[in-house]
Amino acid sequence: MTIYIIRHGETDYNKRNMVQGKIDTLLNRTGWEQGKLFHEYHKNIDFDLILTSSLRRTHQTVDPFIRRNRDRWVQMDALDEISWGAHEGQAYAPALQSAYENMMQGWESENYHTKIEGGESAHELAERVQTVVDYLRASTAKNVLVCTHGRTLLCLITLLKGEPLKNMNLYKHQNTGLYVVHRLNGEFIFEVENDARHLNK
Repeated sequence: MTIYIIRHGETDYNKRNMVQGKIDTLLNRTGWEQGKLFHEYHKNIDFDLILTSSLRRTHQTVDPFIRRNRDRWVQMDALDEISWGAHEGQAYAPALQSAYENMMQGWESENYHTKIEGGESAHELAERVQTVVDYLRASTAKNVLVCTHGRTLLCLITLLKGEPLKNMNLYKHQNTGLYVVHRLNGEFIFEVENDARHLNK
């Protein structure tokens, strides 16, 4: 199995540096273009399984692939973005940044139950993302396309690598940045990380 994992394209929340989380935003013009360029670059791959979150920005990003093979598309709530609780819908501000940094310090100290008020912890996120890993382990698909969200993607990467959750922040992600992973003899082997060559027109 080869798994292509991407983050969704840009939204206005991304552009305006606002906290998005589980808010069901749509792609902006740049996001649609990023999805189009990703499709153009990888259109010759025959994906026999397409996994997205339940949020529309992931559907829109891989829409050309879904339209070609709608019967191969599976929406998974487990791929939704982490809930940022009380911070969702707000522009980044010093108080929000301070709360976020405190949570990150907790995670780096392996206190994975630390969370924003009303939001999800790293532990809660990992519990649901683990169901995606289990799904991929059990699948007989040969080529899988996964479109998810920034923090969820980082969590998925660490779980596939078998690393502690505190390593999430060691990895990079950008809109439509691609990770390519091979499942071989029960192991997940990474070939490409956060690749954005498709965006170079």
